[in-house]
Amino acid sequence: MSQYLDYWADMLADPLIQRALLVAILVGGAAPVVGTYLVQRRLALLGDGIGHVALTGVALGWLIGAGLGLAPGALAVPGAVVAAVAGAVIIEVVRTSGRTSGDLALALMFYGGIAGGAALIKVAGGTSATLVSYLFGSLSTLSRGDVATAVALAAIILAVGLTARWALFAVAADEDFAKACGLPTAWWNIVTAALAALTVTVAMRVVGLLLVSALMIVPVAITQLWTRSFGRTMAWAALIGAGTGAAGLVAAYWYDLPPGATIVVLAILVYAAAAISRPVLVRVRSART
Repeated sequence: MSQYLDYWADMLADPLIQRALLVAILVGGAAPVVGTYLVQRRLALLGDGIGHVALTGVALGWLIGAGLGLAPGALAVPGAVVAAVAGAVIIEVVRTSGRTSGDLALALMFYGGIAGGAALIKVAGGTSATLVSYLFGSLSTLSRGDVATAVALAAIILAVGLTARWALFAVAADEDFAKACGLPTAWWNIVTAALAALTVTVAMRVVGLLLVSALMIVPVAITQLWTRSFGRTMAWAALIGAGTGAAGLVAAYWYDLPPGATIVVLAILVYAAAAISRPVLVRVRSART
């Protein structure tokens, strides 16, 4: 027993683990807040499209940083933020204009983003391998600057996502009714898209751009198996996201696994367990009543 306690003490005393754990909990809690709105609007795959656009932003940040003589990757995250927000707004404008369907707009951003990233990183003097840590996450390379950026972005996401909850929910639940009530639905749709973009960029160092949608959507899917209230869904999804983020990071540390993939696999296993156990518990409750 003392051996395990010493192991836990050593792990928690590691500054790198402390930073990674803080970011994993923050991102795990903030991502489902935005994911709840996306699920309500049936835009669960929006994060994937934005993630690929953010890849172009990462490469563009490398290119600009190289031109300014900065350290490699110094502008990768700012570039990803700008590109992701711009891409999210463009997707929303194209979707609401009616000229192109939402899924087609996502497809265009999906393929254009990943192609642009691969091309620009080559121009910047890097290789496709340079993008791997952004595609799959790299908690092991988090710096204090990365943590500060993650804390700031997560604070913005939670502040807007929670304080504007009723307006965002009204637009997500029934856009036509919200418009009839006088809400500026186009504005709130853009706010939702921008929040999704910020979530993608803050989560890319945790689970990677290819898996970021899972962190936004899977905790919400787990919660929807048991709750129907929008507020409860959001609250429990945030708790589950933070819990799986922390537990997945610890499991990755113990068994030397990729943290991002471990977090997502754990979340999916929790969903599978909840889906399997739900009918059994419903029958037990029915039998008792």
